[in-house]
Amino acid sequence: MRHHTLMRAIDAVARAGSIRKAAEQLAITHTALNRRILAFEAELGAPVFERLPRGVRLNPAGELVIHHFRSQIADMERVRSQIADLKGERRGHVAIACSQALLPYFLPREIAAYRAEHPAVTFSVDLRDRDAAEQTLVGHAADLALVFEPVRLTEVQTLLTAPQPVCAVMAADHPLAGSGPVRLRDCLRWPVAIPSAPYGVRHLLDAALSRSSLRLTPAITASSFEFLRQYVLAERMVSFQIPIGLPRGGGDGLCSRPVDPRDIAMGLLHVCQLRGRALPVAAARFSAQVVRALAGA
Repeated sequence: MRHHTLMRAIDAVARAGSIRKAAEQLAITHTALNRRILAFEAELGAPVFERLPRGVRLNPAGELVIHHFRSQIADMERVRSQIADLKGERRGHVAIACSQALLPYFLPREIAAYRAEHPAVTFSVDLRDRDAAEQTLVGHAADLALVFEPVRLTEVQTLLTAPQPVCAVMAADHPLAGSGPVRLRDCLRWPVAIPSAPYGVRHLLDAALSRSSLRLTPAITASSFEFLRQYVLAERMVSFQIPIGLPRGGGDGLCSRPVDPRDIAMGLLHVCQLRGRALPVAAARFSAQVVRALAGA
């Protein structure tokens, strides 16, 4: 276990980019942590960090070492989870990276349902955009990624894709409020509030506009979908979101209508894990629950 502690310490330094910051996180002195790293480098026969004026960064040898360490740490977590299952306990931790649309409704429901049966399992949920969500899997910082329109790295395995149409979102008393599909040209007759560039909804919207003669001059651009949902209640604007990021059956004073697929292509929500990784028991069973929920949605 001493070797495992060293792996976690070096991983913490790599993530923090600073021995001092990592030492604070690990509740040890900067000097003690630096001695451990120097002793490891002496045993390895090569340095793993490049010392910079402000902090450190991995060198090529360090990149190889940290990839091995993160795999080892993940494997140990899986073994601990399996041992807990043998003892009749359901423990463990599930780390999730996700697109913004999963945060307000879907993940709270699913995590609460899982913890109702297994209250000893803990969760961490981190907001990540399309590229960063996949990178957290590669870096073993997350067990699962739930991401809309990901970049799709080769190291990442998709467990399920769930179709998600882009919806126009407006106040329930807006003249466009109603049911059924709405044309994009009708939406753009009103002032619009749109998400900023890194997000999947914006990616699909920009792709649709590039194929048409329609022009978009947004009145509001924001990185927060919660802000956009609230803003259309404050002013007669139209915004865009996917169904999983909206309250079920309307509510909250909002109305949503799918944009006609002739105007904006259907997007895909991906449930992903690192390719070839055997997940810890808790993460594997939670991923199965999420897959069932999305497949039945």
